[in-house]
Amino acid sequence: MSLTKRENELIDKMLSGDRIALARLITLVESRYNSVPEILKRINPKTGKAYIIGITGPPGAGKSTLVNEQIQSYKKDGKKVGVIAVDPSSPFTGGAVLGDRIRMQDHALDENVFIRSLGSRGSHGGLSRATKEIIKLYDAFGIEIIIIETVGVGQTELDIIKLADTVIVVLVPESGDVVQTLKAGLMEIADIFIVNKADREGADTLSKEIQGMVSLSPRDSQWDIPVLLTSAYEKRGIKGMLKEINRHRSFQIKTNLLNKKREKRIEEEFSQIILEVLEHKIHEKLDDLEVGRVLNMVKEGKLDPYEAAEQVLSRIL
Repeated sequence: MSLTKRENELIDKMLSGDRIALARLITLVESRYNSVPEILKRINPKTGKAYIIGITGPPGAGKSTLVNEQIQSYKKDGKKVGVIAVDPSSPFTGGAVLGDRIRMQDHALDENVFIRSLGSRGSHGGLSRATKEIIKLYDAFGIEIIIIETVGVGQTELDIIKLADTVIVVLVPESGDVVQTLKAGLMEIADIFIVNKADREGADTLSKEIQGMVSLSPRDSQWDIPVLLTSAYEKRGIKGMLKEINRHRSFQIKTNLLNKKREKRIEEEFSQIILEVLEHKIHEKLDDLEVGRVLNMVKEGKLDPYEAAEQVLSRIL
């Protein structure tokens, strides 16, 4: 479908730096409007420049405070920053319970900072897709640093974090058994470990445990994963964190790893788009009754699912 005049105007305004237009386009993406693919097609030539930082870890680890300090530092460097904060959904409205994160409100009116919360809605794939699309909008808008903050550790978070160029895993002394935490898959995705709230008892012990596990990690990489101690509330360790992010970025550029990561994302996106186009064409060309008839034959054992799928696809290809 083609874009409406209003949608084209929104894109034009967004590309010229209009924050309200960006917010409205994000709402269209979240609401899964039919025009979303056309919107993304129009802005695609303007994407590919932003650097994406993913921050994950258990609830209460102080991730939002760390993000707040990152925003402050990048602002001082004159960089445009965008945050996507993934929150647990309200069981009543489906919206983000934590809103745009209270601690980040200091930056809400800053023209070089844009913050958006996403409610997880219990959707495994939908949230990941919406996040990808919002990243593209941020990128086209001219945002240089995009920070994705997830609310906890789970399969959805691990999927979202694949979108990041640098992944930071934040733990705190009271996170519990570090072995169990790292079994969740964090060892495989972390580029930087942070033990936050380092003024609390047990921080040094936790840091040493993580360092020990990192040293035994089978990851095939020349990158030595740093384990940092921070106290975001007291603004301690922030410079060290930013230094390691920059070092990781430089390392990836030097080893061509950054290009490889982005090529992999493009490949996955291409496959996903093909599947979405096929699904759309199936619903466009075959009515529900026809698909239902084939499905009933499968249920009754008159047709195996593979042959049924071939029959459906043969009518649209």
